Amino acid sequence: MADDLNTVKSHERKKGGYHHGDLRSALLRAAEAIIRERGVDGFSLREAARRAGVSPAAPTHHFGDARGLLTALATEGFAGLGDALAESDAASFKANASRVERLHAQGRAYVAYALAEPARFDVMWRKSRIDAGDAAYVAAGARAFELISAAVEDRAADVGRPGAEADARVIAAWSMVHGFARLALDGVFGVGSGAAEAAAEALLPAVLERLDV
Repeated sequence: MADDLNTVKSHERKKGGYHHGDLRSALLRAAEAIIRERGVDGFSLREAARRAGVSPAAPTHHFGDARGLLTALATEGFAGLGDALAESDAASFKANASRVERLHAQGRAYVAYALAEPARFDVMWRKSRIDAGDAAYVAAGARAFELISAAVEDRAADVGRPGAEADARVIAAWSMVHGFARLALDGVFGVGSGAAEAAAEALLPAVLERLDV
């Protein structure tokens, strides 16, 4: 009897799409897949709903509109980038790395994250398509930027402190690694499978050697 009941419940979940608690995540993953295939400008809320197996109106309950869904995905992106930078910093401190070694490690982590998560990375910076004033988005971005700033300024990161105006050294370091990541994602170093990753492995160390901040 229990097996029969479980079968019925499973059938209802499949028939109705995602049960409560899964829809938000399902829509985010659908949006991510669309952006991977079509770019941010090819995203539509209706297509995300279709891929998640729900009605076109269903996403509004979680995100309000397309901007809300893209903002949530961008927030995930900054959270993930912050995690990657924090993990890199933790490894640098454990290894008693020098300031330069710490900067280089962060640069590698930044580019690796961009290449591993191209859809999130693309939407993170598309201010015309997201709500750049969203509190969660702002906090996630500030955390990532503080980790970069701390490495450049050779100090421990304090992600709880109010965001400070970046100095030229921070902008220079950020621009170098972000520019490399963007060039790689745009196919400048090759468009075949694994071309961007191969370029990062072959070229990024030499590029970072010229990072003098």
